[in-house]
Amino acid sequence: MHRCGVEPGEPALALAKAIAASPNLRFAGLQAYQGRAQHIRSNEERRAAIAAAADAVRATRSLLDKSGVPCPTVTGAGSGTFMFEVAQGAWDEIQPGSYVFMDRDYARNEWAPPQPRFEHALFVLATVMSRPGPALAVVDAGLKASSVDSGMPGVWQRPGLSYTRASDEHGWVEIAPGAPAPALGDKLLLVPGHCDPTVNLYDWYVCVRRGVVEALWSISARGAMT
Repeated sequence: MHRCGVEPGEPALALAKAIAASPNLRFAGLQAYQGRAQHIRSNEERRAAIAAAADAVRATRSLLDKSGVPCPTVTGAGSGTFMFEVAQGAWDEIQPGSYVFMDRDYARNEWAPPQPRFEHALFVLATVMSRPGPALAVVDAGLKASSVDSGMPGVWQRPGLSYTRASDEHGWVEIAPGAPAPALGDKLLLVPGHCDPTVNLYDWYVCVRRGVVEALWSISARGAMT
């Protein structure tokens, strides 16, 4: 990914040898997560990105084996690519996470069998607090309620309503011509553009099944920076 760590091949071998030579460290394997590949929209381009990553994984693991450095585990993968990692056979462990919730950005990816199609399960509950015009509603959920780094949230199961802009506390919901308009006080479910940083804004998950609140789960790492 050219983000952190070291390059595959000889640089990875040199680091592994340094770790193995330290009495207080243990070389546990390779982290081969391809974050940028998770949101490549087309299946074929995502598959090609993982194939290239798998070549680097195999070459590095082979070099470690030939040098007598055991590599117990190669880990990685994500919700957008894990089926491709599984098919490549170069990973021992896969770590998809966002599939549990899915967000609006992941939903933009192309999906095709045999990839499982996951459903949205994470929502921000917003209230219509103002109707400044016939084609606009304002909700009480803005930048402090949903991350917008991967785009604006979507309005769940309300055709014709589009969340288009956010300020700190407010969100603009545009109403298409002919669409049923929400009234003051109406509740709207928003699908976050990016689930991870949205979760980080809250203390609790409110767990709902068939319209009934079943549990509250504490978000123990909420806002954690270390």
